[in-house]
Amino acid sequence: MKDQDKYKQHGDLIWTIANLLRGPYRPPQYRRVMIPLTVLRRLDCVLEDSKDKVAALYKQLKEADDAKPTDKRMGDESIEKIVFQKTGLSFFNKSGLSFKTILADPDHIARNLNYYLSGFSTRARSILEKFKFEEEIEKLDDSNRLYEVVKAVANVDFHPDRISNIAMGYIFEDLVRRFNEQANEEAGDHFTPREVVKLMVKLLFTGEEHIYKVGKVIKIYDPTCGTGGILSEAENAILEENDQANVELFGQEYNPEAYAICGSDLMIKGEDVKNVIFGDTLGTGRPKEGQTDGDGHPDERFHYMAANPPFGVEWKPEQDHVTREHETFGFDGRFGPGLPRINDGALLFLLHMISKMQRPPANYRLPVPGGIDGGEGSRIAIIFNGSPLFTGDAGGGESNIRRWIIENDLLEAVVGLPDQLFYNTGIYTYIWIVTNRKAPERQGKVQLINATEFAWKMKKSLGDKRKKIGEGEGVESDHISAITAIYAGFKHDEQMTLQAIRSNIDPSRDQSKSVVVSKVFHNQDFGYFKITVERPLRLNFAVNDERIENVKRSAYFEALAESNKRKNKDQIMAEILSGQQAQQEILRILESMKSDFANGERVIDRADFEKQLAKAFKNSDVKLDAGLKKALLAPGMLGEKDPTAESCLDAKGNPEPDPDLRDSENVPFPGALLANGQRDSINSLIDLPLPLDYESKKTKGKVDKSALLELVQDHCEAYLVAEVLPYRPDAWIDHDKIKVGYEIPFNRHFYQYEPPRELSVIETEIKGLEAEILEMLKEVV
Repeated sequence: MKDQDKYKQHGDLIWTIANLLRGPYRPPQYRRVMIPLTVLRRLDCVLEDSKDKVAALYKQLKEADDAKPTDKRMGDESIEKIVFQKTGLSFFNKSGLSFKTILADPDHIARNLNYYLSGFSTRARSILEKFKFEEEIEKLDDSNRLYEVVKAVANVDFHPDRISNIAMGYIFEDLVRRFNEQANEEAGDHFTPREVVKLMVKLLFTGEEHIYKVGKVIKIYDPTCGTGGILSEAENAILEENDQANVELFGQEYNPEAYAICGSDLMIKGEDVKNVIFGDTLGTGRPKEGQTDGDGHPDERFHYMAANPPFGVEWKPEQDHVTREHETFGFDGRFGPGLPRINDGALLFLLHMISKMQRPPANYRLPVPGGIDGGEGSRIAIIFNGSPLFTGDAGGGESNIRRWIIENDLLEAVVGLPDQLFYNTGIYTYIWIVTNRKAPERQGKVQLINATEFAWKMKKSLGDKRKKIGEGEGVESDHISAITAIYAGFKHDEQMTLQAIRSNIDPSRDQSKSVVVSKVFHNQDFGYFKITVERPLRLNFAVNDERIENVKRSAYFEALAESNKRKNKDQIMAEILSGQQAQQEILRILESMKSDFANGERVIDRADFEKQLAKAFKNSDVKLDAGLKKALLAPGMLGEKDPTAESCLDAKGNPEPDPDLRDSENVPFPGALLANGQRDSINSLIDLPLPLDYESKKTKGKVDKSALLELVQDHCEAYLVAEVLPYRPDAWIDHDKIKVGYEIPFNRHFYQYEPPRELSVIETEIKGLEAEILEMLKEVV
């Protein structure tokens, strides 16, 4: 933090220079010019001492290569490698130009600046091109602002002898934050508030003392890295404690400007930028030149991963590619457990990150994802909205993803954050901590942290961002440290008073009120069995004018007088005529049966009515086959729903279910929490993972449930006896339809009932308001 304070004046200077753009640009557009110019000025300062030597070396190598026969030339890529090797630089500029020489020729400043941009080495140029700064050069030149802006930026000294790589990183991060806050209508798409990032990093590294070992290689990855804020904050957190650590940053981003900012941040800090990939992490199956379609690091595994993926965003562009990978590779690919609904693809990024985990430690209790044990394991922090916690029915994509993560003991904690933290949304958000190397005391459990009260009201709103998590600066509470301590404490039913939390959101609240901030659950507490409860079909039967009309309007009856022939007209007419005769015969028979029901009689046993029908059709040319019988006996034909009738039985003597009375019940796992919040003390916790495969397109409706039913059928029957049969004694469970579901009802677990205020208090307030209104009316009169 000292470096940040020390060099803040440099950021302030760039911020001031941006005012030169006023007129041709609006303040939210300043970043289009100032961010790339800041990058270029830093690169210019870094290359200042070597630019002439590098330009001469490149020219020498290029001329020598051009003099060779075509089939023996090295090519530009090999020439670049030689320059890197001989100079020790990670990027260079072959143009021989600098800000100083560009400004020396003001009449051709636009042309020379473009030539300077094109002179960068391939990797640096590919990053800078994403800024599309050539368009801004033309605009600045046309508005007579280019020379003044470049001159002002050139006066800012970013030379590495005066400003270290780490300090430059601080300056650049601060500028990116400030300019993105100015453009807050877009910032939320690829920019995470810095205090949220700091909290994520704190949670990610809590208890991870080994990262501070000298020379330790630590790989950190963000598949939706945006401007690189999460990667930079994670790196800074490690280097502040261990400047000898070997931190390698990896990322991928598909927004061009955000990618350019992230790559530039790494370049200006002197880091290798080859590990930040431009392209869609999920993949579309439609690759384009200059970007990666799908996983940009297919052979890499990482120690730490953190991301703020887009949530509430459709993944329709990636649907075909992702679905194909899911169906083709299953658990050998990234999306084995299932796919979320098309309107929110956030969980896909978590599945992708889990596929990038290091192997779990030796003797870890579960064969969790990452291959065989014996590795270092990985930790993931990811920001979601509330949707991934509970959306999706049992057996559906989201539920199956939660099931796979929880049953494999990967979910360690969920932290509920305050609302109104982000620039483009005011909704509540959550940080998930996912790992395949839980501490022994955390194995088999999940910690939920209620940090919704840990908020500090901002002096000035930025879009939808009206609150922040206190960072302990000035009068702010240090909410980040407090939440981290709650996480590290791993306590069940931990409580804090509002006074201890110290929020300035609503000082009028009773500060002595206690809120539950932490709860610890077994993995099994989030699972349930969705059972299908059936009740018998009960029908009464009669033959009268109304029900005969129902038969005449039925699809079966009308189809009798239709022909399936398409060419032979004689055959068509013969079929139609035969069908019409069958219709008349059926109606004749039904008319003959009306006398048995002339006084409103009803038959309440289907078997008895079937006998009456069989007798009536006995001597008819129309046979009472299965199709005709089914049509006549159907509800709404000759049959009518009647709760007082006998149950309709199938050929095996079992009751037939009534689809209209079908219901479902969610049954908690044995030994898990019940709906009333009490734990099931009769049963012991069921072992996870459950003996049930995940359904795919190929296995839809074919997954063997016998092993699962052997474990839980009696448990479900006991639930039926206790919770259903007292109210519906004829109900039963169709066990073949059992499904497994998982949800994390965060709000329900932390709900605290508050009794309504006394009527006398409300009455007093109303009278007070009435008095105020009367006084105001007097002033008007």
